[in-house]
Amino acid sequence: MNAFAIDPPITYGRSRIVADRRIAVLTAKMRVLMVAGGFAVLALIALLRIVFFGMSGAGSGPMNLQQALLPPRGEIVDRNGMSLARNYPARALWFNPEALGEDGAPLVRSPQLVARELKAIFPDLNEAVVARRLASGKRGYLRRHVLPEEANRVFDIGELALELPEEADRYYPQGSMAAHVLGYVGADGKGKVGMEEVLQDRLSDPARRGAPVALSIDMRVQGALEDELSRGMRSVEAKGAAGIVLDVETGEVLALASLPEFDPNHLDQQGVDNMFNRVTNQVYELGSTFKPITVASAIDAGIVRDFGKRYDATPLRVGRFTIHDSHSMGNTLNIPETLIHSSNTVTARLADQIGSTRLRQTMIDLGMNERPYIELPAKGFPIWPGKDWPRLRTMTVGFGHGIAVTPLHLASAYAAMVNGGIWRPATLYKVAPGHAPRGRRVFKESTSSRMRQLLRMITSYGTGRSADAPGYRVGGKTGSAEKPGAHGYQKKLLISTFAAAFPMDHPRYVVISMLDEPKGTLASSYQRTAAWNAAPIVGRLVPRIGPLLGVRPDETRDVDISDLRPMVPEAGVAAE
Repeated sequence: MNAFAIDPPITYGRSRIVADRRIAVLTAKMRVLMVAGGFAVLALIALLRIVFFGMSGAGSGPMNLQQALLPPRGEIVDRNGMSLARNYPARALWFNPEALGEDGAPLVRSPQLVARELKAIFPDLNEAVVARRLASGKRGYLRRHVLPEEANRVFDIGELALELPEEADRYYPQGSMAAHVLGYVGADGKGKVGMEEVLQDRLSDPARRGAPVALSIDMRVQGALEDELSRGMRSVEAKGAAGIVLDVETGEVLALASLPEFDPNHLDQQGVDNMFNRVTNQVYELGSTFKPITVASAIDAGIVRDFGKRYDATPLRVGRFTIHDSHSMGNTLNIPETLIHSSNTVTARLADQIGSTRLRQTMIDLGMNERPYIELPAKGFPIWPGKDWPRLRTMTVGFGHGIAVTPLHLASAYAAMVNGGIWRPATLYKVAPGHAPRGRRVFKESTSSRMRQLLRMITSYGTGRSADAPGYRVGGKTGSAEKPGAHGYQKKLLISTFAAAFPMDHPRYVVISMLDEPKGTLASSYQRTAAWNAAPIVGRLVPRIGPLLGVRPDETRDVDISDLRPMVPEAGVAAE
């Protein structure tokens, strides 16, 4: 009886277990089949899309893997490989009023508070304008060129409406340094002014943009030039300044500065106003810096043979005009004294003897009748006297009036005057050794040798003494020219210039410093002329850049002026 009671439940339980196992196995198999089927469907869809794009050609293009890895715009470097302009992944600050939903307020906090926090991140931001923009609910850019550290601080504000989309950006690692050389890249991706514009096709060409473009600029020299020009400009409260360092053998521009500068990383209206290049685009009457050119032309023409010959230095009457010197220099001067004292009257008489035809041809040979030779797009056309020069015009051109050129014109002319007589075009491209342009001969080699002596004497005994850096054998000439105005020359507004070269026993570099409308301040002993403001800039600059350029101070060497030195009195001379 007990067995009858136990056997049926045991038989029933085993059958139920077997059935449950079969159901579980079938269920698992169905699930596996469903998952596999899903993957198969997805694979089929992907395959169909690949076939579709393959047949339609959609998404195909000329870009290969190498091109995809290239930057969208090539890099610009200085002569030593230092980066001057490059592309990098950046962010922009974008206001999206719909980030919290169409029915919600654009911002969690007030627009004024958010604008204040953005101002703390971007000091140059106009807080009131940004606050109005946020309050208006109008989408758009609040700022371009946001650096990574700035983006992190914007994220910390915690407003979803402040978006930071990624975009390719042009970055200038040196900031405003050499801005007038480089220019900038506009919102349309094209270069504007400077070498960015000149190199537009080269930098955007997929076949060439992988290799950086090397300029002739040396950023170490550039930094020193900008620093000394800025210091000199501030010390005499000048309106502006310009400077250039030029290789006399190759025409390479080692540094070129126009102040005030602009920052291509953050271009505002003030930056746009400062974009005008004083070195290549503005023409000036550069005054007495032309006197050595006139003397060189006279030596070349055979008019000056005896450097000890005395020339009439009294006021010179020409028609209804009288040419006179800035101060009394005596009744007669020899050639060294003429340049040391910067005599208008003797230089005018020399120009008169040279004649308009020959002096004009000298100026043409030096490129003074054309826009300056350089790659930059902004190049000023000289105020050129024309074809037929009357006698008075020839005389005034001889001492730097009646003709207006750029400081770059002057630099190239001085290079020709000291390098053996060869004029070469200036260039912003790095020149490979042995590939300097041949140029054209303007002065005899013997004339150039004499000019090196005379320019050295000016810094040793004359108006350029404040530019004489011990051991660097600097030679040069001051020039202080009144600016022309609506009613003639303005006696209180000057262009002060110092044109120099070093070392004068074997010239390698020309240096130009120029100040626009300097004032007489304590720093310049209350004088406004070049001897007191432009020349000292060169005196401080040359010792900074000389060692960088391979020119070390050596007080045991100098250009030999022993045959001219007896012609100059021991007494000091008045500064121009």
